[in-house]
This record gives sequence, structure tokens and C-alpha cells, in this order.
Amino acid sequence: MSGLGADDERFMAAAIRLCRRNLGLTATNPSVACLIVKDGVIVGSAVTAPGGRPHAETQALAMAGEAARGAIAYVTLEPCSHHGKTPPCADALIAAGVARVVVAVTDPDERVAGRGLSMLRDAGIAVETGLLEANGKTALAAYLSRQTRKRPYVTLKLAVSADGMLGHLGVGQVAITGPVSRGQVHVLRAESDAILVGIGTALADDPELTCRLPGLETRSPVRIVLDPRLELSPGSKLARTASTVPVIVVTAKDGKDDPAFAARQDALEALGVEVLICDPRRLDTLLAALATRGISSLLVEGGARTAQSFLQAGLVDRILLFNGSATLGKEGVASPCVSGQVPAGFSLRRTARYGADNLEDYERDE
Repeated sequence: MSGLGADDERFMAAAIRLCRRNLGLTATNPSVACLIVKDGVIVGSAVTAPGGRPHAETQALAMAGEAARGAIAYVTLEPCSHHGKTPPCADALIAAGVARVVVAVTDPDERVAGRGLSMLRDAGIAVETGLLEANGKTALAAYLSRQTRKRPYVTLKLAVSADGMLGHLGVGQVAITGPVSRGQVHVLRAESDAILVGIGTALADDPELTCRLPGLETRSPVRIVLDPRLELSPGSKLARTASTVPVIVVTAKDGKDDPAFAARQDALEALGVEVLICDPRRLDTLLAALATRGISSLLVEGGARTAQSFLQAGLVDRILLFNGSATLGKEGVASPCVSGQVPAGFSLRRTARYGADNLEDYERDE
């Protein structure tokens, strides 16, 4: 990276910010950003389109046109080198005549894995890698998890009262944090491929689990319920909205030998709910199955038992503690994590203030 300078860092930082725009929208493909820069001016910029195509590089090159010749391309992930449903982006950069390509993260996909960089170098293009790599890996964490660990990147979100509680037994939803924190949670939903709760939370709170921020309503994630006995009601908000925003209910068996179970399954499926037969206690198997569907990021929102299950299985990559000022008392449901006390192997990465609430952001140590 000896040839990299302050301008390179500035443009790559801008590309990494841009790539976050379509997180949760690009299906099996990562949300990648590309900037084409000529004489210090951005002449083309793009992020992977919703659905995963077109890729960022081809869109940015189209915007730049002839100005791409002799320009620098800043790309957050190594340009692809394989023929899929679209030609390789490395070929597009070569054909456009760019002089230099700067990459944040090398693609671990075995179909790429350095081949894109080799194609560019073989064509006489100067290639430099690893610029702001840590930042790039953070932005691409979900894609990298699915590629290297064959499971989604799991974020556990907990709203915790001042006395360490998640809610009240039998009361339904309890406001622990304020509107600013709740808005941030909706942003998290918009950036996630899927969101998961246990059946206890689904029954007690009757949540919708959609993104309801103005302008982001179309970015709601797939909604998943761990439901071993298929107890989700057809009258629940989740079931009634399944035809609009996908719902997957994960249960332990099918109903072929249990007429009552089969009737509940039929009622849910008639509303558009997908019933996935996969033992909810085998979370590793479930995550592997979700990865095969292209789900790269999973937001776990509740409740206490589900959160504890993911933590005990060692399947949580990030913990977000939204700490409110309310006190719930002895009737509350204890949180498995409280401020400053999280399982071993996690480190506090940042804190933030959202109105009257505090956020603690922990990530699993490498």
C-alpha cells in the first residue's frame, strides 16, 4: 500500500459509506460501491442495485463514460472475475481503460479470491488492495460471514431497563427506550436481510417487525419466528401481513401425523406464511439453511430465551444494548446481557447517545 495517499483514503471512505446504502437489498450479492475518479473529481459512482444486479462497477463506468479512460476506480470489494448472470466486472474495468484500481477487501468467494485482481494486473492496470480494509470488512460483514462461515452475520439487539430487564411477564410490549432509539432499530431492520424472534415474543407482543420509518417502508426484512409447536395465530400481525412482507415460521415437525398441527399449518400457509421444518433448537442448522437462501444478515430481537439460546450456541457476532432509564421492578424479565456485562469474547467497540438512552455496541473478538 506504499503508493496510497490521503486522497485515496478520502475516496475509499466515501465508497464505504456509499455501499451501506443498499444493505439488506442486494439478495445473494454483497452491497458493493464503486467510485470512478478522474483528476480528483468523481465522474461515476454507484452501489450494487437492489436484487443484486447490475453490479456497482458497471453502473459507475456507464455514468463516467469516456471519462473512465485513465481514471482511478475505488471499489469496496474485489471486482468479480467469473461469468454468472452478468459478465465479470474485472473485464468491464479493463475494457473501460481505467489506469488504476484501489480495493478495500479481497473477495473470499472461491470463484474470485484474487482472480479479479490478477486479471486487472495482467491487463497492465495498477492495483492496490487493503485500503481501509477494517472499515470495508465491517460494512461487508454479513457477506463475508456467509462466504467464510456459511451462516448469516448475527446481531443481537436488546432494549434493557435501568434495572436490567427486557419487559414484564404477561404484559405485552413495554416501552423501555425512547423514540430516537426505536428509530435506530428501524434503521437496523432496513439494513438486515432477516429479523428473528421467539414464539414467546410473538405471542406476548404481537409485533409486526417491519421497518416503519418514512421512506424506508419498502425495506422491511424477512421475518422469522422460532415456533416449535406452531402456535403463531393466523390472526397475528405477522400472519396477516405475510403476503406483503415474507414470514417464515420455523417448527420442529410437519403435520402429516397430527391433524390439529396440520390444520394450523394450512391456516398459516393460506395467508402466505412459509412453514420451515427445521428443529428450532438446532440454531446452527437453521442458520446454515438461511444462508443457502441468500440471507447474509440476521437481526435477533427477542425475547430473553431466544437471546440466551443464540449466545449459548456461540452464534452471536454483535450485541447492541439499548439502555433505557425506566425501571421495571421484580416482575421484569431479566436480560441475558446488561451494561458492561456481556459474555466473554466480546469487546465494546463504541457507545452512542440516542435521546435519553445509551447504546453499547459490542463485537465478537476475532
